[in-house]
Amino acid sequence: MRSRKKKGLILVLVLALVLSIWTLYPSRDRNPGTVHALEDFEAVSGTEDSFSYEHYLTAHDNTAKPDEIVRIEGESYVQAEDGEFEVVQGYAGLDGNAVITPETGTIRWDVPVQVSGLYNIRIHYYPVEGKSSGIERRLELNGKVPFRGADILLFDRVWGNREDNVRQDDRGNELRPRQVEQPEWQLTSFKDSAGYFEEPFQFYFEKGSQKLSLTSLRESMAIDYIELYQESEVPSYAELEQTYASLGLKQSAPVMLKVQGEEAVSKSSPTLAPISDRSSPSLEPYNVSKIRMNAIGGINWKLPGEWIEWEIDVPEDGLYQLALKVKQDQLRGIYATRSLTINGEVPFKEMKRIRFNYSPAWQTQVLGSGEDQPYQFHLEKGKHRIRMTVTLGDIAPLLRTVESSVLELNEMYRKILMITSNSPDPLRDYQLERRIPEMMEVFERQADTLRSVADYLEKATGEQSDKVAVLHAMVLQLEDMAARPETVPKRLDTFKINVGGLGTWILSVREQPITLDYLVVSPPGESLPKAEASTVQQVKHELGAYVASYTEDYDSIGNVEQKKDAITVWITTGRDQAQVLKGMIDDSFTPDTDVSVQLRLVPPNILLPATLSGEGPDVAMQMGEDIPVNYAMRNATADLSQFPDFEEISGRFRESGLTPYRYNDGVYALPEQQHFPMLFYRKDILNELGLEPPKTWQDVYNAIAVLQKHNMEFYLPIEDTLNNANLVPNSTFAMLLYQNDGTFYTEDQKKSALDSEISMDAFKRWTQFYTNYKFPLKADFPNRFRTGEMPIGIADYTTYNMLTVMAPEIRNLWDFTIVPGTQLPDGSIRHEVASATSAVMMLENADNKEAAWKFMKWWTAEQTQIEYGREMEGLMGAAARYPTANIEALKQLPWPVKDYQNLEKQWEWVQGIPQLPGGYFTGRHLDNAFRKVVNANENPREALSDYVLYIDDEIELKRKEFNLK
Repeated sequence: MRSRKKKGLILVLVLALVLSIWTLYPSRDRNPGTVHALEDFEAVSGTEDSFSYEHYLTAHDNTAKPDEIVRIEGESYVQAEDGEFEVVQGYAGLDGNAVITPETGTIRWDVPVQVSGLYNIRIHYYPVEGKSSGIERRLELNGKVPFRGADILLFDRVWGNREDNVRQDDRGNELRPRQVEQPEWQLTSFKDSAGYFEEPFQFYFEKGSQKLSLTSLRESMAIDYIELYQESEVPSYAELEQTYASLGLKQSAPVMLKVQGEEAVSKSSPTLAPISDRSSPSLEPYNVSKIRMNAIGGINWKLPGEWIEWEIDVPEDGLYQLALKVKQDQLRGIYATRSLTINGEVPFKEMKRIRFNYSPAWQTQVLGSGEDQPYQFHLEKGKHRIRMTVTLGDIAPLLRTVESSVLELNEMYRKILMITSNSPDPLRDYQLERRIPEMMEVFERQADTLRSVADYLEKATGEQSDKVAVLHAMVLQLEDMAARPETVPKRLDTFKINVGGLGTWILSVREQPITLDYLVVSPPGESLPKAEASTVQQVKHELGAYVASYTEDYDSIGNVEQKKDAITVWITTGRDQAQVLKGMIDDSFTPDTDVSVQLRLVPPNILLPATLSGEGPDVAMQMGEDIPVNYAMRNATADLSQFPDFEEISGRFRESGLTPYRYNDGVYALPEQQHFPMLFYRKDILNELGLEPPKTWQDVYNAIAVLQKHNMEFYLPIEDTLNNANLVPNSTFAMLLYQNDGTFYTEDQKKSALDSEISMDAFKRWTQFYTNYKFPLKADFPNRFRTGEMPIGIADYTTYNMLTVMAPEIRNLWDFTIVPGTQLPDGSIRHEVASATSAVMMLENADNKEAAWKFMKWWTAEQTQIEYGREMEGLMGAAARYPTANIEALKQLPWPVKDYQNLEKQWEWVQGIPQLPGGYFTGRHLDNAFRKVVNANENPREALSDYVLYIDDEIELKRKEFNLK
């Protein structure tokens, strides 16, 4: 009996446990996604954001759309300030007046509105020659930015190939055509620069005189007029077919017009140059071993708004089909989208969203509603322009939805972090569901939303992939955390990683690359060339490529023919950089100087053995800061100060850039790149916390107290110690040292100066950030900056490029400025920082030093550095913005005006760190002393004093080795 009762009790407990688990873990069937239709995503995204465009449209939902055009002439502005505005007659062939707006300042017009309502706005403009980047303006109506998106309006430049025919080097390889600007007057609407809304923005205007102003953010433009208008309705293909029938239009006679993709007549970006694709022998033109420019697009043609335009010459009026040989092998589980216009007009609604599904192979895609139902385009006899533009299409509302989710989940993560810190106590119940009442509701709602996005993508593409796996992983975690809130603290790291994965998902899905070989215009139903190579072609290609691997010289770049004056230059970066450089050499250096250059792409570690064996180059590029002086000690580097025009050439750089290359009254290299730290901060989070970007170190201490109260962190850089042998002195320590008149070495450069009181005090303050304030020794600053864990920090200024490209969800929410400084008794503030550089140097055994010097002068010249910087950015995008050491060249690179001004302010405070015999011990032992203080609780003064002895001994040893007095 007792045994029976015991078994019954156990059964009851088991049933209760199962029931509790069932209620804690809601299944997907019981909690289905609430959003499945595309229109629903439109409603979900941005619902809580009162400054969003969706909110703006909702607020004016029932507003009229007057069918009238209101034109404002550019020269009729009523106010212009903070810039030199000029009215010009007949500018660039214009029939009438235009106003030239510079890259700074604000211009305002009064707009006479007769009927209140929503209007589109378009502008007739001309891109004035500048820094070759997109033109950016901020729009204000009656003194206010109406919504997010209007704060950065982007206006394209027009680019094309410099030469009509593709040039070849002396080995038969085709050279990538250089892209040059081909400016023209353009009429364009005010649209979303991020591509999240494919239709032009609508703006509400009250009846009466309204104020419209444009503020320059980047580049100059000439404005003919601005118009308020209504975007016309585009007919569907079904409606257009009826029109064709009513007009009696017929198919054209049999003809096939093939236009090679690389023969595009214009494009919106210099990144859209022709490319070489060797993935298939079916591409046109083809060569088994030589480089051929045979396609266009690829990973360079991916950002919303980028367009490429081709010209076709139609022999007779009629109806034609349009086919494309394309490859979309980058977006598995998703699709790329393009819109198409003919002569500036969308022919019918379906051409606003042309879908290219994933396929690793080349395919011929006929534009149509099905395999046997091609769309027919009416083309009149003569020339026509076909333009294809990257658009997000159906993906746009999904991206807006996920971006909204990321921002909300990041905000929730920060709220949890403020309670638990980033190292929660595993034994403590933080009662988060009570302290953050909305937490579970946010988790459940976002799980539903993200599941709906994943379901929509799976349904639209018909497959599962890594693109939806990221979403499902986030959904599972959110549902589980909503069901078991007590587990949230111990899962914060995984939560942060998954939210970061969503941010990366936005980035990868927003990019829509396709590669295009050619376009075919033909009568509907005409047979088309096969896209893929036959088996025989493929076998022949593989055999030919195998033979060519033994016969082709793949290390040399460009022309190899040698003139009477010839030099060898080694470069250690990628092949793309080498191709660009060689193209510039063959274009401008060799014709002007009659010096031929053999440019070779080599590994970085090959220079030393090659120099020792007498096989080294005449000039080495992209050298680390420590190499030129180390070679100079061994009489392996040429002293550039011996050239009579050296002083003139050295004026191109700040002294801080030359400091690491000065040794024994000589200079042994010229700086190519120069990096230095800047202060990055999240504007949104600092506003929430009531903080300003710190101007002094005292402000930093004050900010740390507020940040740590909310379990957030301030970032200070610590160099990677994997390569401890060549470790540079820490940039934070260098800041504190230089801002207090400290130095790394004595004036005669025979001993370390780190045993001075200034150095000791700087070292103590530096280590206290990690001992007293518990700063992390290692952190992924860009990612923590994205999530908001580190809303402020000091990092190399090239981090700007990374954040601009890699963190689209926080665009406009962050900024950078000069680093905190040391306040002097008179109230002034010093902002010194140390820089890091790379150099071009001449080897002592160069056969023709005069020719090598000509090359170094050409390479570091303002125009060459500007051209190289623009070419690299054109080739690889904004992430590759070149940190040139040339003072004048940096001014001309495509930085927004405000950001360049911040860089310029900081650059004035930059100091270089000298290189001397044994100096490699400084960074290494400074780091050792730091680790001893932080990890072993050593007294800072004693730790640094001990290691200064090692530094001094090494300097003395090296001076004896090189017979220095």
